[in-house]
Amino acid sequence: MIKSRGWNFNWKGELKKVGTEVYKLTVVNNVDIIQGLISIEDKGDHIFVNLIENAPFNIGKKKLYEGVPGNLLAFACKLSWDKGNQGFVPFISKTKLMEHYNKTLGAVNVFDQRMVIEPREALKLIKKYFPDLK
Repeated sequence: MIKSRGWNFNWKGELKKVGTEVYKLTVVNNVDIIQGLISIEDKGDHIFVNLIENAPFNIGKKKLYEGVPGNLLAFACKLSWDKGNQGFVPFISKTKLMEHYNKTLGAVNVFDQRMVIEPREALKLIKKYFPDLK
């Protein structure tokens, strides 16, 4: 269950949207605590990320885990790749995070605040966060 306290986005509302899927990231030894959430939509030729968010305790200098957004975006890239879309994953970024997403994920700005993870960078993310896949 997704409790709203401390989260910036309305995840309960996101779960109700038609065509949208919400995934949670947990750790193996504690599947009851959500580390981060991602909302995606299958657009046929790509997977679009509607929302992505760290759990409140994974934000700032004292965060519990690093790499939560990278892990969630790698998952979206993997879904895109598995559907034959070469890992293309576009999303709209907050302005202050655009440079960060470029440096850490290899996402490129295509216009305004729209960014995309292209095939080469998608493969890097998939290999980084899913190393056991061949």
